Amino acid sequence: MSVIYVMLAASVVIAVIFFVVFILAVKSGQFDDSYTPSVRMLFEDELVKEKSNKATLTKQD
Repeated sequence: MSVIYVMLAASVVIAVIFFVVFILAVKSGQFDDSYTPSVRMLFEDELVKEKSNKATLTKQD
């Protein structure tokens, strides 16, 4: 029965260590997305489509 308490304590300690390491990685910018901004200009924006539709509507009037 004492083995269960030891294993439970060990798993809680390991979980806390992983959580602290995760928080430190997030704060240091490990998970920042540096790829998407460089290719964002390759995708069409919805605003551009809306503006072009409004421009064609005003030309037809």
